[in-house]
Amino acid sequence: MNKTSKIYVAGHRGMVGSAISRLLRKEGYSNIIERTSSELDLRDQAQVDSFFEKEKPEFVFLAAAKVGGILANNVYRADFLYDNLMIASNIIKAAHENKAEKLLFLGSSCIYPKLADQPLKEEYLLSGFLEPTNEPYAIAKIAGIKLCEAYRDQHDANFISAMPTNLYGPNDNYHPENSHVLPALIRKFHIAKQENAPHVEIWGTGSPLREFLHVDDLADACLYLMENYNEKQFVNVGYGSDVSIKELALTVKKVIGFEGELKFDTSKPDGTPRKLMDSGIMRSQGWTPKIDLETGIALAYEDALSKGLI
Repeated sequence: MNKTSKIYVAGHRGMVGSAISRLLRKEGYSNIIERTSSELDLRDQAQVDSFFEKEKPEFVFLAAAKVGGILANNVYRADFLYDNLMIASNIIKAAHENKAEKLLFLGSSCIYPKLADQPLKEEYLLSGFLEPTNEPYAIAKIAGIKLCEAYRDQHDANFISAMPTNLYGPNDNYHPENSHVLPALIRKFHIAKQENAPHVEIWGTGSPLREFLHVDDLADACLYLMENYNEKQFVNVGYGSDVSIKELALTVKKVIGFEGELKFDTSKPDGTPRKLMDSGIMRSQGWTPKIDLETGIALAYEDALSKGLI
């Protein structure tokens, strides 16, 4: 890519897409195409085809998706499968037909089998049963990976895929019921500090291990891949180490300045004991993350406060 290349960021209002757009502008890329969902319905093949025929983007970052927490994934199973299948299929097909030079498809760590060995390696894809609650979303993401591979095999298209670990950062979701664990903890500790509460309640034992990557690090990895990686094999993008939920909660507590105690509600489920990705391929390519967890949480908290998200 050069600074005037025509670059389409699909999903530029989401946490990942907005981070990619932000980084591209910071690095001096001046020809970025963005469309809101009201301007362009990515589930509509005719609309997507018309957009690509008119704009002819040279590079495509496919960060658009219908996303949600466990509850939404489980309740709206048809919507999550259909919408995400259509988004990926329409964009990948249109990118090929309109001779895009390169496309990067972004998936999710939920593509891996529920009981896969840790850390999760790329080779574990399709080696076992998926987690039932988010199976529709995972299947759509697997289909996107396979479609990129198929266009490469059949048409020599330079379409690549990356699978990020748990993400956090600017434009995260802080909804009291639908947010993921890190933004949920930031919200909890912020409210507890405001109300001078004696303690914050954490679900489970605090022992499960989770990996977290700041979304700005993911954007950096995406730009690195677009500029340097041209292989069929999709790649994991993670921080490289994990922390317990208890350690995570203590770090959030420290960043926010909450003075009370932690209380663990062991009647609530812990979930999967560990979820860590093997990012060895990315490391071998020469990329490493830059934002440590405490710094990243402080940046996320500052962003959430400035935007009135909590």
